[in-house]
Parts: sequence; structure tokens; C-alpha cells
Amino acid sequence: MSPEELQAARDTVIPDVIAGGLSVLFCGINPGLMSGATGHHFARPGNRFWPVLHLSGFTPRQLKPSEQNELLSYGLGITNVVARATARADEIDAEEFREGGRLLTAKVEQLRPNWLAVVGVTAYRTAFGDRRARIGPQDRTIGATRVWVLPNPSGLNAHWTAQTMAEEYARLRVAAQASPSQPD
Repeated sequence: MSPEELQAARDTVIPDVIAGGLSVLFCGINPGLMSGATGHHFARPGNRFWPVLHLSGFTPRQLKPSEQNELLSYGLGITNVVARATARADEIDAEEFREGGRLLTAKVEQLRPNWLAVVGVTAYRTAFGDRRARIGPQDRTIGATRVWVLPNPSGLNAHWTAQTMAEEYARLRVAAQASPSQPD
């Protein structure tokens, strides 16, 4: 993909992969330009979301970004805190994150997944005004939906390897399997 094609994707919005009553709704920070250009979540080749999802046992094989809709058959979905595509997350200011948190809360209240999994602790802290949040399950709920903060799978996140990320994602998977489905 050319630099011009990537730049043309700036501020595009890609559709969520969602349905009501999911087991886990994964929530990215916001789409990158590659995702904006392709229409697929976590599309940048260096992003570790798809490998980690498989390594953690959420999917029986590693899906490609273009296969994102298959997540629904596993009771999984994807959305973002901020919908618009940017080259870097630091192009989003705190107010846009807070507004994204309000919109995400409304989405979760409507869809009622068992778990909301936000991939990125800094984005979660800003969007939900929780400066003390850490990786793992949170005390906060949105209605009956539990919240878990996961490490950001971006290739820029050098603090976590694919293996250590997969271990944390697997902790969520085990908790999700133990959670009863919410009544309709």
C-alpha cells in the first residue's frame, strides 16, 4: 500500500464487528491508517492482536484481519474507543478519548457483552477517568458487563511479548468461559 493510500485513510471509520450478547467485545484504541485503508481491525502487519488471540485459545487458528467477521461465530467482537483512523494514537486528545468512553459505554449498554476487553491501559485510563487502572480485571462494570484491560498488541508495545500477552488474554478467556451468559 502506498503512503498516499495510507494518508487517504486518515479519519476514516471502519465498521465494528459486533452483535448482541457476545462473550467478549474487544476494544482497540482506534484504527490505524492500515486498518482505515483496508476496513479491517488490527490490520497493520506488526500488530500482534490476531496471533495473540490464537495463542491465547480464543480462536482455533490464527485469523487474518480480512477474516474478522469469523470472530462472531466464537462469541467475540471488535470495536474501538475512538472510531477514526489516525497514524498514531497520540493524535487523539484526552477529550476525544473521554467522548469515546461515553460512546463505548452506550454501545456496551445496548449490546450487553459478558466482558468488555480494552486493549491499552493508557487509553482505558483516559476514556474512563481511572488513573489507577492496571492490566487485568477491573472493579468497574457497565451494566452487567465486566471490564478487563489487556496489553496493547501494537508492535510498538515492547513491554509485552506475544507470549506474555497471550498469557494475559488467556486469563480473560478462562474468566469468560466461567461467566454465565447474560439474560436477554
